Amino acid sequence: MVFYFKARPEAGDYTIFMGLDKYENEELIKYGFPEDIWFHVDKMSSAHVYLRLQKGQTIDDISEGLLEDCAQLVKANSIQGNKVNNIDVVYTPWSNLKKTPSMDVGQVGFHNSKMVRTVKVEKRINEIVNRLNRTKVERTPDLKAEREAVSAAEKAERKQQTREKKRREDLERLEKERQAEIRSYKGLMVSENMTSNKQIAETSKSFQEVEEDFM
Repeated sequence: MVFYFKARPEAGDYTIFMGLDKYENEELIKYGFPEDIWFHVDKMSSAHVYLRLQKGQTIDDISEGLLEDCAQLVKANSIQGNKVNNIDVVYTPWSNLKKTPSMDVGQVGFHNSKMVRTVKVEKRINEIVNRLNRTKVERTPDLKAEREAVSAAEKAERKQQTREKKRREDLERLEKERQAEIRSYKGLMVSENMTSNKQIAETSKSFQEVEEDFM
């Protein structure tokens, strides 16, 4: 079971989601998207909350309001973190999550600690949490199939881009060859003209010499 939430409308059309338990967390870790940003209460047990960005966006594109929604949802879904004030919530791109065979189910580390950011949450804001909960939808998605479908679409798009690139390169090559042929033809015409002019001049000179001899 995965829970889906809609972020505040003024932040844009963004989906926030989290797994029901550590087993769903494991699936979300395994089949995440490059656009996903992972959130968790620092040094405490909490839900694994994800924000799915738009294609082409990065962690730097998360607005203050969007960040607050995610941080509040993480805090509200931490048994310990929900009871105390001034907690830290850490977040990082899904691609930075590190999973090794020795880790427990739902446990995760980081490839690069420098890519992990922290936001301070002073207290729970019920207005935000309640608003998010009103948008909650429960689904049991096939995360593997969703990821494979997206990967297949991305692969097809890359192939199309490669074909388009090759087509442009072929057209550019043909145009260069055409221009080179035109330049070569013009050069040939100039050479022929120079030869013809020289021949005319020589013929005229010879005719003049014969005419003088005759006189």
